[in-house]
Amino acid sequence: MSVFTSILLGLVQGIAEFLPISSSGHLAIAQNLLGLETEVPEFFDVLLHLGTLLAVFVAYWRDVKDMVREFFRGIGDAAHRSTPTPVPPARRLILLIIIGTLPLFLVLPVHKKVQGLANSMPFVGAALIVTGFLLFACDLIHKGRKDERSATWLDAVVVGVGQALATMPGISRSGMTITAGCFSGFERRFAVRFAFLLSIPAVLGANILSLKDALETGIDWGQVPVYLVGVITAAVVGYLCIRLLRMIAEKGRFGAFAYYCWAVGLLTLVLNIIK
Repeated sequence: MSVFTSILLGLVQGIAEFLPISSSGHLAIAQNLLGLETEVPEFFDVLLHLGTLLAVFVAYWRDVKDMVREFFRGIGDAAHRSTPTPVPPARRLILLIIIGTLPLFLVLPVHKKVQGLANSMPFVGAALIVTGFLLFACDLIHKGRKDERSATWLDAVVVGVGQALATMPGISRSGMTITAGCFSGFERRFAVRFAFLLSIPAVLGANILSLKDALETGIDWGQVPVYLVGVITAAVVGYLCIRLLRMIAEKGRFGAFAYYCWAVGLLTLVLNIIK
């Protein structure tokens, strides 16, 4: 792999991971309709995801730091059988993220079948169109007021179910989780923040499973310096995309992404019929 290819893949990863356009859907289209060679070394793919995860940590470092601190304080309080009233916001945020992550476990038994949907272009095209409607609807929702202090466990479940549904190719994870948060009455900035913080355990868990496969496949250690260039690119671009999405969400302007998803979804269906 060349340095240029590494940078290009890092750029694509940083953009597609956070903007609501469904990276899995675009990858499926590239493989099945355009016939492009999109095979990426498994270890490099793991590193790219860690790069975008680093972007989340940097963008929301204060939240991550507060949650880590409250996690250990919570253990101490549990040992002393005491709970502060009210519960610190960071501690409530930890509980909301744990609850929101649980629906992903329902996907594990059918994970292979869900991945297989990437070979069905009618499904991918339709899913992209659905993503477009979700983003368009998000613009129409009245601004909510809930944050980590007032969001309920049921709200977290709703967003978590959205994240689980977004494992289907063509459904944007960020678009689905942000929209689900807005429908649950989240303040828009919190909807974006919760969506990305919720991705941390999901990405870490997926990477642990992928790392096992990468080690079994074998790692070309001589390529690691080249891989790191792509990782840095993914982290920097991902961070910029997070900032962009926060501004867009606050103003309720997902329309451009909705039109894009509709266009790509319809084009996918047409190309599939022609092919």
